[in-house]
Amino acid sequence: MLRMIVLAVALLIDPALPAGAGMSGCSQLSDLSAARLRWAAVRGSHVDPGHGEESCRSYRSNFFEAVTTRQVASVCRDGADRSRTLELLDTEIEAFNDLIATQCSG
Repeated sequence: MLRMIVLAVALLIDPALPAGAGMSGCSQLSDLSAARLRWAAVRGSHVDPGHGEESCRSYRSNFFEAVTTRQVASVCRDGADRSRTLELLDTEIEAFNDLIATQCSG
């Protein structure tokens, strides 16, 4: 339930892009590999108990970045490339959502 709420809030924060505006953001998809490497490093980093809130802010920020990147990909990509990109981004979003739910709730 928490996952659904977090995803819904993230999608509501950044409303759907108009067709013309969506295409201008398509260039950010060229950095998708670098973003995925960065996201993996954030998820894999050790959480120091004294810096829990800082880690949670990082998880939330990266979650939001992944959600907005997915939104751009849904507009900018097509065909098999689109499906594969959306699957990868869904995996990233789910991983951050799990971290937020387990490490930052309470």
